[in-house]
Amino acid sequence: MDAFYASVELLRYPELRGKPVVIGGGRFSAAGDAGESFATLRQYVGRGVATTATYEARALGVHSGMGLMKAARLAPDAIRLPVDFDAYRRYSRLFKDAVAKIAPQIEDRGIDEIYIDLTDVDPPPDVARDSGDADAGVRAIAQSIKSAVHAATGLSSSIGVAPNKLLAKIASELDKPGGLTIVGAADIPLRIWPLPARRINGIGPKAAAKLDAMGIHTIGELAHADPAWLVEQFGRHSGAWMHEAALGHDDRPVVTHSEPKSISRETTLDRDLSATRDRAELSQIFTDLCVGVADDLLRAGYAGRTIGLKLRYDNFRTVTRDQTIATPTQDAETIRRAAGECLKRVTLDRRIRLLGVRIGALIPIEHVGVAIASEPDPTPSLF
Repeated sequence: MDAFYASVELLRYPELRGKPVVIGGGRFSAAGDAGESFATLRQYVGRGVATTATYEARALGVHSGMGLMKAARLAPDAIRLPVDFDAYRRYSRLFKDAVAKIAPQIEDRGIDEIYIDLTDVDPPPDVARDSGDADAGVRAIAQSIKSAVHAATGLSSSIGVAPNKLLAKIASELDKPGGLTIVGAADIPLRIWPLPARRINGIGPKAAAKLDAMGIHTIGELAHADPAWLVEQFGRHSGAWMHEAALGHDDRPVVTHSEPKSISRETTLDRDLSATRDRAELSQIFTDLCVGVADDLLRAGYAGRTIGLKLRYDNFRTVTRDQTIATPTQDAETIRRAAGECLKRVTLDRRIRLLGVRIGALIPIEHVGVAIASEPDPTPSLF
């Protein structure tokens, strides 16, 4: 999906189309000061990060994961909107359901991205079989998917079609927004090799920096490097994989189902909060996280037994605590109670900058049996 979070917000605020808009910064109102319709980055003070940005904001140098204070220096007049994950999840389900009606073999890769196996999908009947265009059928299928997604959501998407997942991922990013890009084996030298090596999904910032230092800047240069030398530099597994990936080789299947290991929610606070002076605010955030995890369990059809707490102090030290309960649950009060018990096992003498709740040991709800843990809360949590 193209600039997914931002695009969902533009459905809500169509008057912002064509303007630089940044999504992020935690809990705040969309309204600005002094009667302004929307807050701008110029007004922002805090340590929030940009979750995403419209393409107009990206043209000014703002990108996902950038601190909002830095983004404000680059684009002070960009509009700043709060995140609304409930809306993004709703649109995520809509776009995936629309795709599934055409091509049901789907690997879910998160809220805004999927892999689709088109092997057994027939092109629309009106596609000329003798058009002379070998890609006409697959292009028609991809276009029908894009059209179905737009009809269901009002949002644009970019599709990359290729022999494997690695190339399809790269191809999907070549012509954003609204792209439909077909890459075959013959296209690799022309379209893939000139790209930076970091465009291969799996080559992170550290590996890319090391490759740069070694004089390997593009995927093509990586493809022509000595495989033995890459193994020597990056290890047997990573070195060999890098070389194969640069050649466009990838034999991973589209995995249509995998059991989640855990479900979690966390939030970085706009300011460091004290467990004593800001107890009411922390309590509400804590409750909202537990309710969110419970909602996610309900939608996914799972219950869990191991509830965990994640807490990061103002000195960046992070602690986690877990508690396993007797009966699997998807109940928000039960999750909050168990997470509160975890909270009692950490010291709260420093301010808190991040709070998170997770649940693991998941089991499909149909396998849980008669009882779903839910009982009155006998003791209040620390907040």
